[in-house]
Amino acid sequence: MDSVSDTRSDQDDALVLPHELRAYIRDRRWTKLAASRVDWPNEELIAPELVDVLRELGGADRVLFFRALPKRVAAEVFSYLEGDTRDHLLRELTDAEARHLLADLAPDDRTNLLHELPGRVTQRLLNLLGPEDLAEARELLGYPEDSVGRLMTPDYLAVKPDWTVARAVEHIRRRGRETETANVIYVVDADWRLLDDMPIRRLVLAEPNQLIEEIMDYTLVRLEATDDREEAVRTMRRFDRVALPVVDSSGVLVGIVTVDDVFDVAEEETTEDFHRAGAILPLRTSYWDSTKFVLYRARIGWLAVLVVINLVSSGVIAAYEEVIEAVVALAFFIPLIIDTGGNAGSQSATMMIRAISTGDVTSRQWFRAFSKELAIGVAIGVTLGLLGMFLGFFRGGFEVGIIVLLTMVTMLVVTNLVGVVLPFVLTRFNLDPAIASGPLITSIADAVGLIIYFSYAVWILGPMLNS
Repeated sequence: MDSVSDTRSDQDDALVLPHELRAYIRDRRWTKLAASRVDWPNEELIAPELVDVLRELGGADRVLFFRALPKRVAAEVFSYLEGDTRDHLLRELTDAEARHLLADLAPDDRTNLLHELPGRVTQRLLNLLGPEDLAEARELLGYPEDSVGRLMTPDYLAVKPDWTVARAVEHIRRRGRETETANVIYVVDADWRLLDDMPIRRLVLAEPNQLIEEIMDYTLVRLEATDDREEAVRTMRRFDRVALPVVDSSGVLVGIVTVDDVFDVAEEETTEDFHRAGAILPLRTSYWDSTKFVLYRARIGWLAVLVVINLVSSGVIAAYEEVIEAVVALAFFIPLIIDTGGNAGSQSATMMIRAISTGDVTSRQWFRAFSKELAIGVAIGVTLGLLGMFLGFFRGGFEVGIIVLLTMVTMLVVTNLVGVVLPFVLTRFNLDPAIASGPLITSIADAVGLIIYFSYAVWILGPMLNS
């Protein structure tokens, strides 16, 4: 690599980092970068660009570059890092640098970092935190791994119902810069129980001498700290909110979840579903941050299981070897039967998995979905069965055409229903329904389709086989 910016030279117009700073980075002039008087843009805008730079740099340059960044920018860049890149950088920092970095991280980013690091490293970092940050981190780490409690931040704006609007606005002016968002204000009682949330616009439009309780409508959407983080995604999407309050079992306001956190969760969950649908164990880091062994381990397990399942299909073909020898034309339709059944099962499973994930279909509606897909399976089976029947007449005669017709109708109904029911079964046992799609449902459908195909062949061609 001749320069850090070579790979992005054609994209400079899309970047927001000033040219002078970019030149220092390109030439690896870290002292100049640290001493630059150029105003740095908003850290949230330039962080993705700087993360790309950091990932391209080698060991020593990576640390020097990171140390040259302003503290607020460094903290934002660090929150984007993951895997080995993050861990290696953290090991190179001194205790003082790590302490300042942790203090500058947002509480939710700090909690995510401490959760993912090895235990000994986490303990080292906890020892570097100040009393307030330490108490905050330990409280957040006490929630279940995939809960809203791990996602939330305790930085929010709260007012009391007996305050005047003028007092509340003054409070927002004093504390607003320290919070995650000032778009939504939360109203709590003396015991900090959540009473209401209100947009900042309502406060701005109210009279200064009005009491907060006079402009409250007592309608709010909230999450519990123990809720699964996917619930935050569904709730925010359903009610179109930029932030949601989080309460404990007593209704006490303990934090908020913001839309940027939810976007991250939605992306992670979608990626996880894609991995499971492809029979891959979900990766905890990006592809480039995952080692070869991690990628091997993520894929080999399910591939080995699928080999065993596919042996069933091989066993079915071996069991009916004499039937195939007697009517060779039957072999022509084996790929057709296998592929069609697998495709139909994957289609129904994919639709149902997505519907369950988005909350469009609940576990209580399984029979309704079953009935609907039964009718759809019959319609698809008859349509494709008639096409297969004409091909069967052409390739093997009347009997083979009937066998293909009956097989297609029966198989498509069965595989369609398997694709619908399996996600519900997995959900019932608290397993990810995405496991049911892709290679797994295809392998099951292969075996089912072959059993149905040869069973009809033996039934219809029985006299011919016995002669």
